[in-house]
Amino acid sequence: MTKVHYRKVDVDGLGVYYREAGDRKNPTLLLLHGFPSSGHMFRDLIPALAADFHLVAPDLPGFGQTDLPPRSAFSYSFDNVAKVIDRFTEVIGLKRFAIYVFDYGAPTGFRLAIWHPDRITGIISQNGNAYEVGLSEGWNPIRAYWNDPSPANRDALRSFLQPEATVWQYTHGVTDTTLISPDGYSLDNHYLAREGATDAQLDLFGDYKSNVALYPEFQAYFRKHQPKFLAVWGKNDPFFLPPGAEAFKRDIPSADIRFFDTGHFALETHCEEIAAAIKDVFSGVE
Repeated sequence: MTKVHYRKVDVDGLGVYYREAGDRKNPTLLLLHGFPSSGHMFRDLIPALAADFHLVAPDLPGFGQTDLPPRSAFSYSFDNVAKVIDRFTEVIGLKRFAIYVFDYGAPTGFRLAIWHPDRITGIISQNGNAYEVGLSEGWNPIRAYWNDPSPANRDALRSFLQPEATVWQYTHGVTDTTLISPDGYSLDNHYLAREGATDAQLDLFGDYKSNVALYPEFQAYFRKHQPKFLAVWGKNDPFFLPPGAEAFKRDIPSADIRFFDTGHFALETHCEEIAAAIKDVFSGVE
């Protein structure tokens, strides 16, 4: 049985909750979740990899069990989220690590990579985008808010935060939805219902344009540093399209791109296959 430790650490006054498993002598994987989830999304992957890797899965600021400070005390931007996770790695003593990035975890992890390229041993992207070609038309309402942050455009995004929208994110593009445990989306909806969560999430929707603006910098990092790279992509994702996965090979010719017949939350249906791919590509990477 894998022992998973559940901890919360103070990061410059903000409590960051995280899961940790595996021997610190093994290669470290920093697992970065996306919207609207938490480190809980890695509940099956962690035991599958713990014999070979040291795994750390923090909840991002405003998500899961990590603190949800009021907007008067914390500006919900991706730069600030990444800065907290950057400091988190220092506080718990991570020196060099690969990043597993999904959805919001991608612009978070890619910021860490361009800030500290010497610390990053490789990248695993599960529907973690860095190319405009990977953005579907599902982003259009959010793009409208980027271009015109009016109250009307902000209010139009509240539908993305409704319980049924979370369920849809988990089930869309999944051939057999009986494979989707309700635990994940039910927990996500619990966290989304907390006081202050809606406006924090709407702020992040608006700030996503900062990630797209950084795509050229992320791509320049890929070209210069040629990190070991694995994409494990749900090909039926309604938000991040397969061309976004294939685009990584433009800048990292050695990138290993693997598609799975599933949706956005690929770990919910293909955890075993994704774990095998990670072991295949990353075992022994220091």
